Amino acid sequence: MRRILIDYARGRARAKRGGLLTRITLDDERLGAGEQDVELLALDDALRDLESVDAELVRVVEPRSFGGLTVQETAEPLGVSASFVDRAWSTARAWLRRHMRSEARS
Repeated sequence: MRRILIDYARGRARAKRGGLLTRITLDDERLGAGEQDVELLALDDALRDLESVDAELVRVVEPRSFGGLTVQETAEPLGVSASFVDRAWSTARAWLRRHMRSEARS
C-alpha cells in the first residue's frame, strides 16, 4: 500500500502533469490534495531514514499509516504483542514528527 500511495503522489508531482502546482477543482474533498501529496512524499523520505535507524519501527508504521490497521491488527501478522506495537507506534510517531519538522526547516 505504501508503494502505491507514494507512486501516486510522485506521479502527481511530475512536471509534465503540472508539477506541484495547485489544481483548482469544484470538489471540496480534493481541495488541498497537492499538500497531501507533498506530505506523503515527506513521510516516505522520513520512513527511509527511520529504516536505517530501526527497521522494526517501520514495520509497525507502514500498516498503521498506509493500511489504517489497528494496534491488534498490526500485532498479529508481525507476531508481536499489542503493547509492543503501541510502544513502537508512539516512538516512531515522535521520531517522524521531529524528523519531518527539522527537514521542513531546512
